[in-house]
Amino acid sequence: MDEIARHQNVRAVEDALRAAGADPQVRVLPETAPSAAAAAEQLGCPVAAIANSLIFDMGGVPLLVLTSGAHRVDTGKLAAHLGVPKLARASAAFVREHTGQVIGGVAPVGHPAPIRTLIDETLAGHERIWAAAGHPHTVFPTTYAQLLAATGAEPVAVN
Repeated sequence: MDEIARHQNVRAVEDALRAAGADPQVRVLPETAPSAAAAAEQLGCPVAAIANSLIFDMGGVPLLVLTSGAHRVDTGKLAAHLGVPKLARASAAFVREHTGQVIGGVAPVGHPAPIRTLIDETLAGHERIWAAAGHPHTVFPTTYAQLLAATGAEPVAVN
């Protein structure tokens, strides 16, 4: 477990959170959390309090959407909001190229370069939000305000 906590992606997430004024409190989970439901079960929290980090491909440009684990992203609605013809789910290779992280562990921060980010406005209704911390076994607690500050995300209705 200590090896996971010291993983370079986890350290990058912690550094980004500190730079945004947050105190990172990364937790290593006993099992991977490939879904919001799996993470919520391990954490004992509502699935709606899990912030999924979803990467979309806008014609070669990444878009990060932080959405409540209780929601599915309406890609047509978001594409219209962004003024693009469509949003495509990114391939695993595209995700890794732009975030440096693997699907199942993609964090809202800690990427090699800034990524335009949208955040599900319903996450504001949770006192504590949990997000992946750069590795499939890691998460961190945060707040909506901290996520906004750390990511510069634009609040939107995602579904």
